[in-house]
Order: sequence, then C-alpha cells, then structure tokens
Amino acid sequence: DLKNGKCVRLLQGKKDRETIYSDDPARMALRWQDEGATYLHLVDLDGAFEGTSRNVEAIRSVLEAINIPAELGGGIRDMGTITKLLSLGLDRVILGTVAITESNLVRKAIERFGSQKIVVGIDAKNGNVAVKGWEEISEVSALELAMKMKGLGVERIIYTDISKDGMMVGPNTAATKLLAQQSGLKVIASGGVSTLADVQNVAALEPFGIDGMIIGKALYEGAISLKEALSLLG
Repeated sequence: DLKNGKCVRLLQGKKDRETIYSDDPARMALRWQDEGATYLHLVDLDGAFEGTSRNVEAIRSVLEAINIPAELGGGIRDMGTITKLLSLGLDRVILGTVAITESNLVRKAIERFGSQKIVVGIDAKNGNVAVKGWEEISEVSALELAMKMKGLGVERIIYTDISKDGMMVGPNTAATKLLAQQSGLKVIASGGVSTLADVQNVAALEPFGIDGMIIGKALYEGAISLKEALSLLG
C-alpha cells in the first residue's frame, strides 16, 4: 500500500491509523519477489482518498524493479488514468468507486482493454459496498454490485471485508465463499489473512471460485512467512 511514496498499512482503511514499513517501495517489492511472490498487489492510498495520485514515481520504480506481474487499485476513476497506468507496465488495474458511481466506465474499459486487464474491487462492511477510500458506505450490497459488474463483462473481482483488513483476525471466508458461489465470478480474497491456517482455509475455497488471496500486514509484521505459505500450497 502506497502513501506519499512510502509503503504503509492502515487499520481498517483508516488514514489516521497508519504504520510506515518502508520509504523504498521498489526494494520492498523485490523482497517479496525474492521470497517467491508470483503476483504483486499495489494500492494507491492517496488516489483512493483524494482521487489523484502522488505515487506515480513509486509505482514506476516498483514496476521497473520487478519481473513478476503487478496490479494496482486506488482512485482510478477515468479512462485517461487507466490508460496511463497500464502503459507503465501494470498487468491489470482495479476499479473501485467508479463501479458504483460510473459503471459505464467499467464497461468501456473492458471493451478497450479486455477483462483480463480490468478487475473490480468490491470492498464491503456488513455486506454493503464502501467507496472513496472506504470513507463512505453505500446502500448497494456486495452481491448486487458483483452481478451488475458481471453483466458489464467483468470476470474477476477482489473482495475485501473492511472490518477484517489489517486487523490480523482472520478473513471472512463465509462471505467470500458465498459471493463467489452466488455471482459465478472469480474472486480474490482480501483482508484479515494472518496465519498459515487462514491461508489453508482460503485455499480450500478454490473449488467454489476463489481465485487467490492477498496478504498484506501479516507479511510485514512477520506473522506469516511468504515462503512457508507458498510451500503449504504446493
């Protein structure tokens, strides 16, 4: 997660509950690649909160340093930004707030770049979708948004339970599994993975449409060894 060009983590997405882990994102990215990461998940927190990025150079430095694919979400709210970010070498971009406020952009982006390049992030609290850096909770349910996105050509979503994110209390596997089953979409689980048992529990959901999991704070805090997690999954 990038904020002011640094690697940080927030508790439940609250910008006043921030821990800075590194002021060299490229070096951190290389660490995870060296430990066996096959895909890097980036979040532009400045973009998410303010709608404009302060992290383009940090993103560029990360992409130049690594040779594994990377995705980015956070404040991507127009076609120009999507085009610019993909041109930097990102494998895919994650659209969040605009999925609710301007769903037509999602459709146009998929028509232009394809469903492998455009992913929708659905961040929910108590089942309802949060927007604008999680500062506002909408009246739209996660499933309702997922089905709408599927109708626009979306094939993959990233589902985050905000109440779990950064809290090291385990993921909401029940809600994640249900969303995958009911929507028929590929779902990447995010938020709360903090033990090797959590890794196993999420991996066990693969037959139901779980496409992967994102681990953040647990890696930085040393609660999970990436090498051990990967070896666990074979």
